[in-house]
Amino acid sequence: MAERKVTRVIKRVTSTGRPTAEPAGTFSFTKEMIPSLANGAKETTFLRSYQQQAWKQYQSLGLPQITQEAWRRTDIRNLQTGSFALPDKKKAAKLPNVPKRLLKPLVGKGHGGQIVLSPNGANVELSKTIAKQGVVFTDLATAAKKHPELLKKALGQVVKPGEGKFAAMAAALASRGVLLYVPKGITVDEPLHSMFWGPGSGLAYFSHILVWVDDGASVTYVHEAASPTADQQTLHAGIVELHVGEGASLRFVELQSWGEHVWNFSHERARLMRDANLDWIFGALGSRLTKNFSEINLEGEGSTARMSGFYFTDGEQHLDHDTQQNHLAPHTTSDLLFKGALEDKSRSVWQGMIHVAPDAQRTDGYQANRNLVLSKHARADSIPGLEIQADDVRCTHGATVGKIDETELFYLLSRGIPNRDARRLIVEGFFDPIMQRIPYEGVRERFQQAIVQKLK
Repeated sequence: MAERKVTRVIKRVTSTGRPTAEPAGTFSFTKEMIPSLANGAKETTFLRSYQQQAWKQYQSLGLPQITQEAWRRTDIRNLQTGSFALPDKKKAAKLPNVPKRLLKPLVGKGHGGQIVLSPNGANVELSKTIAKQGVVFTDLATAAKKHPELLKKALGQVVKPGEGKFAAMAAALASRGVLLYVPKGITVDEPLHSMFWGPGSGLAYFSHILVWVDDGASVTYVHEAASPTADQQTLHAGIVELHVGEGASLRFVELQSWGEHVWNFSHERARLMRDANLDWIFGALGSRLTKNFSEINLEGEGSTARMSGFYFTDGEQHLDHDTQQNHLAPHTTSDLLFKGALEDKSRSVWQGMIHVAPDAQRTDGYQANRNLVLSKHARADSIPGLEIQADDVRCTHGATVGKIDETELFYLLSRGIPNRDARRLIVEGFFDPIMQRIPYEGVRERFQQAIVQKLK
């Protein structure tokens, strides 16, 4: 592959890029739409307070503008803000159910537990063996009623509602979500899986994923958001909060398979304590437009995080991933690799930052973004950055944007391989470094299927 190397250093205080205020009322949402998750139970007063405060912040914050650095390459002025409605019971009954293929295990041979979130409500399954270990894996409404103390412990601790218009919107209006709590010292051997299913058009979906892995615990969790493609815009705004305790381990696989009519906005952050380990695998296959903030805070000495990202765009898709690796303690390690391919008139944006705090000596940070542009009309923007405030560190970054190497293509064609198959082989070879970082055959197969479908 012929490559054009891109290296740029930028300084950024926060990845969210808080917008200046503008008049509220752009969307048709009202305060009365704030969900009552626990039906007014006294023990969830904190939850109602959290929602009310988030609503105030939602009203005070304006929509992001292209004049802000974090949003300069993602224009949302075509978002039909006044057209979205919340799914009601009548609409939900007419919407398609989750395809069975999306409920099959992607990690391992089976699920230790599975949650399906849809317009019709939540369906929760958890094996008795895992439940007996004290693991809580349930939907938000059940968590508010049965586990308010755990919900209070995790809610809003890692991602704050005031970080942006869409973060506040999700915090105030999310009625669907997941709480995963793994007690201290517990190892969950079987993977857990959740599916957020958002069919239909002209609808607004909000989600909140909370993961709290206590000290010395270990778990593998797969979460997917998906929908069939429809003919009108649909909105999704979500929050993901991950806490990995001292000496704990979290393997988090996150797949975005939205239909190509969905405008998707998410704020996601992981907080790692001393000697914690995070392996975060991220795949973006769908949506019309995505703006995703993904941040890793290495707050404890000796913590380690790895993030592997896969994306493949076609049509007029626009995917913008804003990543940040914050080294806030000494002897911490982060390793980020995002790889993407682009077809047709699609566009990708990746903005990455490694931040090293003054006291975070002996830091080892790495980030790379590689892009393969398959059409003359496609575009990839890749912007790595470093902000180093310590003097005993090893940090590297880089990015490449390139086309298929004509020499490689000619070599395959000269051996009788058809053009379509030759291109597919080159693309598969380009993605191989990401595939090698993913230890789960089911996830690799899903990505490989996406390659085949996008290259048709």
